[in-house]
Amino acid sequence: MTGADVLDSSYSWRRLALSLIIAVIGNVGMWASIVVLPLMQAEFALDRATASLPYTFTMFGFAFGNLLIGRVIDRHGVTAALTGAALVSAAGYALAAHSPSLWMICAAQLAIGFATAACFGPLIADISLWFLKRRGIAVAIAACGNYLSGAATPLVMSGFIAAGGWRYAYDAIAVITLVGMLPLTWFLRRRLPLEAVAASDAASAARRGATGLSPRALMWLLGLAGIGCCVAMSMPQVHIVALCMDLGYGPAAGAEMLSLMLLGGVVSRLVSGLVADRLGGVRTLLIGSALQTIGLILYLPSDGLTSLYIVSLVFGLSQGGIVPSYAVIVREYMPAREAGARTGFVIMATIFGMALGGWMSGWIYDVTGSYTAAFVNGIAWNLLNIGIVLIVLMRGRPRIAMA
Repeated sequence: MTGADVLDSSYSWRRLALSLIIAVIGNVGMWASIVVLPLMQAEFALDRATASLPYTFTMFGFAFGNLLIGRVIDRHGVTAALTGAALVSAAGYALAAHSPSLWMICAAQLAIGFATAACFGPLIADISLWFLKRRGIAVAIAACGNYLSGAATPLVMSGFIAAGGWRYAYDAIAVITLVGMLPLTWFLRRRLPLEAVAASDAASAARRGATGLSPRALMWLLGLAGIGCCVAMSMPQVHIVALCMDLGYGPAAGAEMLSLMLLGGVVSRLVSGLVADRLGGVRTLLIGSALQTIGLILYLPSDGLTSLYIVSLVFGLSQGGIVPSYAVIVREYMPAREAGARTGFVIMATIFGMALGGWMSGWIYDVTGSYTAAFVNGIAWNLLNIGIVLIVLMRGRPRIAMA
């Protein structure tokens, strides 16, 4: 099978299924440090901002990994990148599990984050090449691996933590990563025929030309938008467990809320993928950003256990489709041969936003003694995102000639 026949084919869907499984296993690295944040804080006697540093280092590694590994996939394909990622992730978990200091753990988390990135932006970029008519839902399904992993990680790690502590849990994840990922990467060796994307590239150039923006300018705008939305997104995702502990509900309730939030995100991503196939990535991103703002506002008056469960689900349903929309936009406006690098850059910016937001929320908590101002801070950053998306949308609208 060559040329355009390979797009949206049965092979494309089989490849998507394998990519989803790999993403679920590989993205544990993004969530593990969140689950153990209160345990590390207690073990090392840290304040909340310092205890958030392992997560911040994870996100920095994750950010640079999306950019650099995206370039590798453009040149050498996805299999080599995923194989290396599995090995580095396992080594990082083992190092963190046996580290005597917070800074050694941060270094291990940096490596874990870098390797985990291969299973997010670069993997999504790869799958976006194999679809045209159903690109939105395909990208959304691949991106769901991140949230499915996030929903399962707190529950699975809770069992390992109960059995032997957070260090034992990290050792167990190292083994699961090697056994689960390495055999599957072999089945993704096939490369896409270059002629299969010629028509798609022509449509991308036409869309970008309508905005009057160069690829570089559009990429930087999307990157800034990504920082804004993910500073906002990180507040509940990173600190929901700690918030529940502060309110006296315990870490188990927070872990359940995080899982509920991420399961809602899975639903949101699938719905957003279907919407993107009809309305395009930019409009889908705008809808998701507006809904995320509403979700953040709902957290402000909520401090009861039931209300926090409900709002966490609402937040998950509102924001899950935001980050995958960037990957759809990149393929709608950028050449296929640059998909890995361009998607990697924008995803890198969103992860910088998550890292910044995770630390910033902890710092605001330390200064004010509560998370209220942190939620307000997230809302402000989200409004920045909405403004940028509106600029791209309005510049791309057809212009009516004046008589």
